[in-house]
Amino acid sequence: MTIDEILRKVSTGEITPSAAKKQIQLNSIHEVQNIAKIDTGRSFRKGVPEIILAEGKSPDQVVKIAKNMFSTSGHVIISRTDKSHITAISKSFTKKYIRKNVLANTVVISNKKKQKVHGHVAIITAGTADIPVAEEAKVIVDEVGCKSTTYYDVGIAGIHRLFSSLSSVIQDDVDVIVAVAGREGAMPSIIAGMVDIPVIGVPTSIGYGYGDKGTAALMSMLQSCALGIATVNIDSGIAAGVLASIIVQKKSIK
Repeated sequence: MTIDEILRKVSTGEITPSAAKKQIQLNSIHEVQNIAKIDTGRSFRKGVPEIILAEGKSPDQVVKIAKNMFSTSGHVIISRTDKSHITAISKSFTKKYIRKNVLANTVVISNKKKQKVHGHVAIITAGTADIPVAEEAKVIVDEVGCKSTTYYDVGIAGIHRLFSSLSSVIQDDVDVIVAVAGREGAMPSIIAGMVDIPVIGVPTSIGYGYGDKGTAALMSMLQSCALGIATVNIDSGIAAGVLASIIVQKKSIK
């Protein structure tokens, strides 16, 4: 049972409060054939459902976990998929429930209507190669019902492109900016120094040589002298999307 169903049954007297408490505790974690323990209460705590990381899992494992989550919530997000995962998912779920984001290597399985839009997140990339990580963030933002606007390939190699994008961001009253950059990772710091909007910096592993697969970008963002910027791990588009959605949801409650 979902939380809503449990509460309804308590209100109608079908179950006692103590029975409801036990059911909520039982619902908090589902075990899937000794391969996964699903945190089914995460969506109620965070406003974002648990997300399946397909990377490192077999297609069969991903499908089993996804089926369990889908039967409980009707809403599944699967990140870092490859062709074998997508093939298995396509064979196991009704086509109309499947939404694929090829750029993000992410699949959403949902039988629910899109939530009402609350809040606005801008997602900005320094380069075209940063787009897959940005799209991961966009999937999360979209799935929790936030409006998202993207500005891609506007990095500081041609800084006039960034200024134009920031003008639009300010005019649109954006609540949070997700700034994605590789190489030296300077773009999020520049953005944070120019706006009064929270900035989430996402370093990517794009680059070569001394950058060491995103280390230089990560260090640059962590060492930023601009205030109002928080940084997630290298290539962590999912983490950035979740953080942005939490900020927006908290803001919309007030």
